[in-house]
Amino acid sequence: MRRLSDISLHLNQLKYLSPSSSEDQQCSRSFMDVKAASNGVSTIEDRILRITGYYGYYPGYSSHQREDASENRTENLNPDNNVKTRCQSCTSAFFKIFWGFLVILSVSSSWVGTTQIVKVTYKNFHCPFFMTWFSTNWNIMFFPVYYSGHLASAPEKQTLIKKMRECSRIFGEEGLTLRLFLKRTAPFSILWTLTNYLYLLALKKLTATDVSALFCCNKAFVFLLSWIVLKDRFMGVRIVAAIMAITGIVMMAYADGFHGDSIIGVALAVGSASTSALYKVLFKMFLGSANFGEAAYFISTLGFFNLIFISSAPVILYFTKVEYWSSFSALPWGYLCGIAGLWLAFNILVNVGVVLTYPLLISIGTVLSVPGNAAVDLVKHEVIFSMVRLTATSIICIGFLLMLLPEEWDEITLRFINRLKEKKNEEQAEDTTESSVHTRSRSRANGTVSIPLA
Repeated sequence: MRRLSDISLHLNQLKYLSPSSSEDQQCSRSFMDVKAASNGVSTIEDRILRITGYYGYYPGYSSHQREDASENRTENLNPDNNVKTRCQSCTSAFFKIFWGFLVILSVSSSWVGTTQIVKVTYKNFHCPFFMTWFSTNWNIMFFPVYYSGHLASAPEKQTLIKKMRECSRIFGEEGLTLRLFLKRTAPFSILWTLTNYLYLLALKKLTATDVSALFCCNKAFVFLLSWIVLKDRFMGVRIVAAIMAITGIVMMAYADGFHGDSIIGVALAVGSASTSALYKVLFKMFLGSANFGEAAYFISTLGFFNLIFISSAPVILYFTKVEYWSSFSALPWGYLCGIAGLWLAFNILVNVGVVLTYPLLISIGTVLSVPGNAAVDLVKHEVIFSMVRLTATSIICIGFLLMLLPEEWDEITLRFINRLKEKKNEEQAEDTTESSVHTRSRSRANGTVSIPLA
């Protein structure tokens, strides 16, 4: 090291000497600009380190040191950028979670409100298909609500015609044509009407809690159909969830014995969940994924199809006295508008929630309608739940939650466990180091030296 310092001092002296002649200047420059291409030494400092045998030297050592120092200075000069980025990410995550909780409450409240108003309406009005038809007509307002939000929030406003053309691409590059309107809208409109009609029929036979719990089985049916039809990835945990859903259905039917209104109500609720699952799988198969605008446009077309082509069904049911009412003034318009408005709000919230927050929270809002309906049934309607029904409802809800696990849930769980183990090992190593330091200091204070076994 002394030899290294002497050579460095000699170089510094040569650097600041003023040569008297041009020959000396050339010699000095040639000496300072020595470059060895063959051995990889790029600067005079690297050559000195190589000659002196500096420990840990590799070609370009000094230049790497300077680059590392400049990089460290650059990072140290911009700590505010890292802090800003972290703050922005934390803020966006916080707002997503905040909006998520609001959407959860809104989704569960709207679904509970719809179910409970239907139960109240049945006391004086027994026309489930008319209620389904009337509520589905309100889907026409979905796209106008979306476009109003676009005008209020979008920085670049688009005309109504241009926005409709943009959103109609869900039907293809040509947009919405009469052939596609009949071909694509008809089956989905029929499935939509059938899902809601069976759900309302089930509410005539069972409590709101039982029907909402059985409807949660649609998540298991979606997985099974996607696995069979769409060839989605097989997941053992979701098979377990589907088995739990089927077990809950059987227990719900067994609660009052396999006879009477109970078994009919369970069959109707399961049928509603099945048609809902078929609707979602077919939508994914033929139309793929849709953004908020495309979903609003599609649901509005379902409302138009319902108004144009399915309006004859309630008329036929009226004249055949299957669903009959004395006069239009006797209809409970307040309850009917309440059902239709809450149903529309539920569909809007489900699609808006995907934009504002995590889709997982939307599903949690749906399953929270089960305890919400149970609370209303218990307080307002004084419903007494049997142990079998409570067990069946709990099993279905647990199966629903298992369905929400991501596909890589096993890898995520293993990584989390490994991190916990590493953190625990680091804490143990720190505790051992602290105890050894404490032991040494105490031994020195006592005038003795001891070496801890750790």
